[in-house]
Amino acid sequence: MDLRSGLPFWTVNDGLIRTYPRLDEDVRCTVAVVGGGITGALVGYHLTEAGIDAVVLDKREVGWGSTAASTALLQYELDTTLSDLTARRGAEVASRAYLACRDAVKRLGAMANGLAMPTMFEQKQSLYLAGTERDRDVLQRECELRRAIGISVDFLVESDIAEQFPFRRPAALLSADAAQVDAYALTHALFDDATRRGLRVFDRTNVTHLDATSAGVALTTADGCIVRARFLVFATGYETHDYLATPVATLASTYAIASEPLPSIDNWGHDQCIIWEHARPYLYLRTTSDHRVIIGGEDEAFRDGDARDRLIPEKAERLVERFSSLFPDVRFEIAFAWAGTFGETADGLAYIGDQSDWPSTFFALGYGGNGITFSLLAAEIIRDAILGKRHADAELFRFGR
Repeated sequence: MDLRSGLPFWTVNDGLIRTYPRLDEDVRCTVAVVGGGITGALVGYHLTEAGIDAVVLDKREVGWGSTAASTALLQYELDTTLSDLTARRGAEVASRAYLACRDAVKRLGAMANGLAMPTMFEQKQSLYLAGTERDRDVLQRECELRRAIGISVDFLVESDIAEQFPFRRPAALLSADAAQVDAYALTHALFDDATRRGLRVFDRTNVTHLDATSAGVALTTADGCIVRARFLVFATGYETHDYLATPVATLASTYAIASEPLPSIDNWGHDQCIIWEHARPYLYLRTTSDHRVIIGGEDEAFRDGDARDRLIPEKAERLVERFSSLFPDVRFEIAFAWAGTFGETADGLAYIGDQSDWPSTFFALGYGGNGITFSLLAAEIIRDAILGKRHADAELFRFGR
């Protein structure tokens, strides 16, 4: 699957950070991880940290799939509100899921700040805007539910928003527990750390055949090399869709643009917080360390890569218009525009763990807007399962729920 197209900002800005060899011989390991994006990097990092012999394989260059297209907002907030998730899965599951994601953002920060290579991790606040007057009561209820489970959040009315930002909205939630990162750089930083501790990473290595039994797995590459392992981890993101007999997500196309460096965005309140909307399709915005603005959204159902890509110019202009409605005094010049594919689940939660059709196999499917946060949880849950432990949050994201 063509996961993204156009000109993603991160790969141009960062360049080819590091190269990895192509697999050219048979190898053995305890765990074979298929997928060398941010999910595979987090899984490989955690396995290696636990002393587990692992190999990571990717058919592209490392981080060159969905990771390169990520706008890399790190939030505890899900695509499904706490209120809606409570109605769907019950109060206990909903609160645990929100708290698990909140705590995961904090652990991602500690991890990123401990790596040798830069990741552009920044702690941020998150502003969740009401899209319409009807959303005011929704956000008020959401604020009450979050506070009740111990999440720090403020409810802003229209006058609060107008005082702190150059736009007006009926209401908003301001949360303290958010961050942003360069997902492409973070992927390479994780691999840099893990490979120095024994992780083996091979890119441009296409797995063409998988044989999974209760005794172990064998992976055959396009070059005829065989990887034999006790366990397999799918960290292939939205391409995993093809390996599941029963799909667990629907695919969507999303669009993003990055501006030229701006002379000033001083009127962006709360230290240039993350901004996103309670709307479908929603809008989300962030800044970068070199004074650019990255905007994403305008999602629609995925049909095929060509149809998605033809819409890039139209969607880019629409994103500029929506930015201008929030910041009318800021001139936005498009420097980069791209499209990507992502998956959405019915309850907004990831799918993590084993699946009955695949023995000796684990899936790390961080579907939804919280992909990186979910990927950290997947790495921890799968590491514990391989070590024979049961992670406290495994039940939240299990298949067959």
